[in-house]
This record gives sequence, C-alpha cells and structure tokens, in this order.
Amino acid sequence: MLNRDTYRLSRAFPPGEAFALTAQVRRSSTSVAANIAEGAGRNSDPDFARFLEQAYGSLMETASHLYLALDEGYVDEATLAPVLDRASGLAGRIVVLNHSLEVARSKTPFARPARQPTSTLDARPSTPVIE
Repeated sequence: MLNRDTYRLSRAFPPGEAFALTAQVRRSSTSVAANIAEGAGRNSDPDFARFLEQAYGSLMETASHLYLALDEGYVDEATLAPVLDRASGLAGRIVVLNHSLEVARSKTPFARPARQPTSTLDARPSTPVIE
C-alpha cells in the first residue's frame, strides 16, 4: 500500500523532480517492502532483524521525502495525512515484528527489553539448603 500511495502522490510532482525527489521517494518506499521480504527469506533472526532495521530506516526516509513534497507544495496536507498515518502504522508493525525475534541486541529504535524466561521451571535447586 505504501508503494502505491507513494507512486500515486509522486505522479503529481513537477517534471523537474523526475530524477530528484520523485526518484528518491519511490526508491525509498520500494526499499521498505524489499528489505522486509529479503529479511524474511534469511535463515536467522539476527539477519531478519538487520533487514527490518533497514526497512524502518527506508520508511523514515520515505516520510522525510513526503514531508519535503508537502513543504514544496507538491502535495497538500489533506492528501498526505492518510498516507503518513498508514506509514506510522507500518512503522509500529515493523517494530513489533522486530521485537518478536530472538535477538539479544539491536540498534535503536529497536531497543529490546530484558527477556523474561519463557519457561516456568525454576532453575534453582529444589532441595532446601541445610545450615
């Protein structure tokens, strides 16, 4: 959906932006889905997490380009707002997916809370300590 939205919006950009902002916003929006797909095809959670971080970065780049288009008057706020809302939702889903992976460390914005043990078994010895 982000790609369709971005391509639809960028069709209205001036012809002088064809090899500048138009190309950049299209490339960055396409990169979001491509990085998620490539990461999903990897065989490890750390690899997938790295590609999700790249996808998140590309999503932030896309939003930045879209705000620039707004500032330059290439798109109006009423048209852009729902696209940015969907991008924000996608950002949240990328973060949740990244947090679901078994990765000890990650870059911001994916700071991970300390993992709680998934087992209900107590690792401590069950016999009482005799003093």
